[in-house]
Amino acid sequence: MKIAVSGKGGVGKTTVAATLAKLFADSHKKVYAVDADPDACLAAAVGIPEEQIGELRPLVEMKELIDEKSSGGGAFFSLNPNVDDVLEQYSISLGNIKFLRMGGIKQGGSACYCRENSFLHALMNGLLFDRDSAVILDMGAGIEHLTRGTARSVDVMLVVAEPSRNSVNTANLVKKLAMDLGIKNIRFIGNKIRNEKERDFILKYLGEDEVLGFIPFDDEIWESSMESGPAAELGGELLRSMKEIHEKLLREVDK
Repeated sequence: MKIAVSGKGGVGKTTVAATLAKLFADSHKKVYAVDADPDACLAAAVGIPEEQIGELRPLVEMKELIDEKSSGGGAFFSLNPNVDDVLEQYSISLGNIKFLRMGGIKQGGSACYCRENSFLHALMNGLLFDRDSAVILDMGAGIEHLTRGTARSVDVMLVVAEPSRNSVNTANLVKKLAMDLGIKNIRFIGNKIRNEKERDFILKYLGEDEVLGFIPFDDEIWESSMESGPAAELGGELLRSMKEIHEKLLREVDK
């Protein structure tokens, strides 16, 4: 199963992505947990040791590797570089989870980032067309890593939102971007829910039929975020809610 997780910064999408990766890994499935948001820290959330995180450069910043894969030393670069070995050599293993830190798509400006972006899109192709692995993508709200070609292999786009107007507006924007790319299965998760009023707010602005589930506000998660602890190891209401969401995902994709 290939799952992209997006949403406005701070809504808890990285916690959702990390917990999903852990749940898939617990079912003895090989999982790629991919940090495709330069402002997030999926590595800490899945439990990668801090000393390893500090040594891990985003793949998009590995100029020598990108040049090698994009041109083989020639003057011209390939739009479809061969990156199959990169997925194995530059990932960190944690049980059944393989963690990759991609880095962000480069935006236009004074420099040309064609090589870097072609390299990242090739990596995304390799991940999404691998039938044997589950892939969890922690993405920014702009979902720039996906193209029309790769988006067809995304089984479901999960958009995380908290009960605020800015958050649901961003969630609906992400949905539109995903639909424009051809992603057909787009579902919302309401996070940090404290009462029925906030639950109803999410349902009103995101649509009752499109909300996959809710995660209640949890002080333990808040404290973990301050300490950079592994969110995927938390239990309580987070784990209970995420198990329900995980089971719904399995049923939906198997339809």
